[in-house]
Amino acid sequence: MTLATTARDRGIKYFLISFVDLFGVMRAKLVPATAIDQVAKSGAGFAGFAAWFDMTPAHPDVLLTPDPDTLIQLPWKPEVAWITGDLVMGGKPLAQNPRQILKRVAADAASAGYEMRTGVECEYFLVTPDGTAVSDEADTQGKPCYDQQALMRRYEVIREICDAMIGLGWRPYQNDHEDANGQFEMNWEYDTALKTADRHAFFKFMVKSIAEKHGLRATFMPKPFANLTGNGCHAHVSLWSTATGQPLFEDAAGELGLSELGYHFIGGLINSADALAAITNPTVNSYKRLNAPRTMSGATWSPNTVTFAGNNRTHMIRIPDAGRFELRLADGAANPYLLQAGILAAGLDGIRSRRNPGPRLDIDMYTEGHTVKDAKRLPLNLLDALRNLDRSEVLKSAFGAECVASYLKLKHADWDDYARHLTDWERKTTLDC
Repeated sequence: MTLATTARDRGIKYFLISFVDLFGVMRAKLVPATAIDQVAKSGAGFAGFAAWFDMTPAHPDVLLTPDPDTLIQLPWKPEVAWITGDLVMGGKPLAQNPRQILKRVAADAASAGYEMRTGVECEYFLVTPDGTAVSDEADTQGKPCYDQQALMRRYEVIREICDAMIGLGWRPYQNDHEDANGQFEMNWEYDTALKTADRHAFFKFMVKSIAEKHGLRATFMPKPFANLTGNGCHAHVSLWSTATGQPLFEDAAGELGLSELGYHFIGGLINSADALAAITNPTVNSYKRLNAPRTMSGATWSPNTVTFAGNNRTHMIRIPDAGRFELRLADGAANPYLLQAGILAAGLDGIRSRRNPGPRLDIDMYTEGHTVKDAKRLPLNLLDALRNLDRSEVLKSAFGAECVASYLKLKHADWDDYARHLTDWERKTTLDC
């Protein structure tokens, strides 16, 4: 069945031919259904330099061939369908395309008999259209997490997003008001890494679009308000056998029900965490969440050390129950595809190198962390994280040296742009020098 036939049968008038660039920004062209079969055949053309790719205006077009399996009819505007696919330039796959990087790492895992399945917890704020304040003036509790009144004041927005996920077959299972005023989280069922990444990318677009429809603005910015908890993007990770379909992290005899393979995977994440942070926490603002002082609620809920524990949310990795673990490092700015690729690449290295994650620390890292003398620290800023990434042979090998070099080049330019800005704090503290 052609896309034009699908459009006719489902009442689709336009297609958003979409991709996510290295910085996680969603780019698209709006193609009428009358032209979709031609575009599907020849590809939709984009100038790579116009997006966050390491290119110049002299590079040829980047062509996106839509993958029909990714088609999502917009629940809030059903005459439009979103569709993504892979990028090609000069007849070759685009090495720095995040979705294709994830596919390469997933193929590497499959060659070893592994399939990673993940779920993500995407926290976001509903703010005023200018982004300067929480949209709900009555949402002022010191501990607003799970606040029923505040949740229900945003019922119309939350309901529309959740209804959309139900209609799309994502199997959402809970929605809650999060730890910060104006902050929410919505959870849906886990799936393969690629499917979760596609849905993660679409989820961010959907939440922003439905919020705008209700006169609000949604932001996944890691730390939009200095005194409030930031937006995390926690990933729940499990590994499955491609041969038998059985879960490989489950072991009734293992500590906390986790297999030796699972602990090696965690060992890989701990080994690469300081470099992985450049991917999972990719903005200047990200490190205001990771290294934040105590927030108004009493805790940041974000890690500051490279440690793991059982069901304990003060660590970078927690093992809440048998057969899976939660990586709490990433934030709302993480590229959905590079997030999954980075987790899988580091974990595969842990398995291949049989990396030991070290001792499990069943302590409160926020109050007792100072007693742990040899725990690795997370980077203090984006520049440190980028330097760590540049030294990571694990991620360079998995992502491709060309891709990592391009990412570093663009992110260093981002850091340099930030460093050129003067702040009020600088004036207040150094004007009288």
